[in-house]
Amino acid sequence: MNRLNAKELRTSERDDKLLAEIKKNPIYIICDNVLDTYNIGSIFRLCDALAVKRLYLCGQTETPPNPRIKKASISTWKWVDWQYKENVRQAISELRQAEPHIAIVAVEQHRKSIPFVRFRPEFPLALIVGNESYGISAGTLALSDKIVELPMFGINKSLNVMVCLGIVLYKTVDYLPQNK
Repeated sequence: MNRLNAKELRTSERDDKLLAEIKKNPIYIICDNVLDTYNIGSIFRLCDALAVKRLYLCGQTETPPNPRIKKASISTWKWVDWQYKENVRQAISELRQAEPHIAIVAVEQHRKSIPFVRFRPEFPLALIVGNESYGISAGTLALSDKIVELPMFGINKSLNVMVCLGIVLYKTVDYLPQNK
């Protein structure tokens, strides 16, 4: 398959024939009010890197075409299947209709969370990440099947949303049948 470098991505248009060659992983990402456009752009880039099936941008999450999303994503926003939904409930409802056995997992520090190292993903899978300051809303957490969190060993109590998602996604793809 022909992969594009950063310069080629920035100047290319979406090529559905090239996209059809990419086997998408049964993983969906849901952004619950992620506000930083550079985080959103980086999440697009991450979704492309891991061949995520679809990215949902929900609530106050900014959407393309935004110049900062375009810059941070190196235009991968053109290549990633994404949709905007007014709220996470709509995204989850759509996913549950399309994928009845989908596991909905929030990545959040919470009293009901389990350490990510004990998490064994099932597919299809939707991972939810939240707002940089307030995390995932209580209503969204209530819609989740599980809540997982990354351990924090230093003085800081959290990681950047895109960094956290990157760690979780890369470890999650290890469990895909073709990677075992």
